[in-house]
Amino acid sequence: MKKLIYTAAALAVMIMPAAVFAQSQQLTVPLSSPGKSFKLEAGLISGSITVTAYDGKDIVIDAHSEGGRKEETEHKTGLRRLGDGDRLEINAHENDNNVSVSSAMVNKQTDLIIKVPRTSGVFKISAVNDGNIVVNNANGEFEVINVNGYIRMNNVSGSVVANTVNGDVKVTFRSVDAKAAMAFTTLNGDVDVTFPANFKANAKLKSDAGDIYTDFNLVTNNRQPVAQKSGGKGLYKIKVDDWVYGKIDGGGPQVLMKNMNGSIYIRKSK
Repeated sequence: MKKLIYTAAALAVMIMPAAVFAQSQQLTVPLSSPGKSFKLEAGLISGSITVTAYDGKDIVIDAHSEGGRKEETEHKTGLRRLGDGDRLEINAHENDNNVSVSSAMVNKQTDLIIKVPRTSGVFKISAVNDGNIVVNNANGEFEVINVNGYIRMNNVSGSVVANTVNGDVKVTFRSVDAKAAMAFTTLNGDVDVTFPANFKANAKLKSDAGDIYTDFNLVTNNRQPVAQKSGGKGLYKIKVDDWVYGKIDGGGPQVLMKNMNGSIYIRKSK
C-alpha cells in the first residue's frame, strides 16, 4: 500500500487580547483498511496529546496552539514581521493502517486531540515538555511515555506500559489482556491503577518515599537481602532488594509499579 502523507497548515485564525494568537486545524486521515486493527504513533516535543475512541472509521486530528507575541514595537529595528511566522503545521503519514502524527513546529507548543476508531490498535504516544497525555475509552496495546506531565488513561482495554518522570500515572481499565505483562512508573508522582475485579497478576512494587495501598487480595513474598560477590579475596557486598513481590488473586503475568516520591494505589473496580 502506498504511503500517504497528510499535512495541515494554518495561519493565526483568532486574535486574542494582549496580542495572543491562537491557531487550530483539523486533519482527517483515512485508514487503508477501515474496521481493522491499526497502529498510531504520536509524539510531541512541546504540548499535550489526548486520544479518544469514537464511532468512526477515520483518524481525526484536531491541533491547537496558543502563543504570546508582544506588539510590533518589540522589534528593535522598527521593522514589521510579515508572512506566516505564527503558522501551525501538523504532519500525518498513513501506510497500511500505520499512522504517525507529529508537529512540524518543534519549538512551539501544540496540543493534539486525536479521535480513533473503536477497533483494537497499537498505540505509541509520547510527550516531553509542557504537556499531559490522556487516553479515553480506547482498546489495544499501549506504550505511553511522558517527561514533564501526567498520564491519565480512562476506561481503557488491553495492556499498558506507562512511564513519566514528573507527574502522576493514573489508569482505569475496563478489561485487561490476561496474558500481557504491564508496567506503570514515575519518578515524582503517584501511581494509581484500577483493575477489573477478576484481575490476576504477579506484582513487583517499589515506592522509595511513599506507601503502597490495595484492596485486592495480594499475598506478599518475604525475600531476604541478596549477597553478591564483589570479586577477589572472598569479599562480598550486600545488595538489599527492597521490592515488594506478591500475587494478586493467585498470580498471573507480571505487573511492575514503581515511583520515588509518591504512593502506589492498586484498586479493584467496583
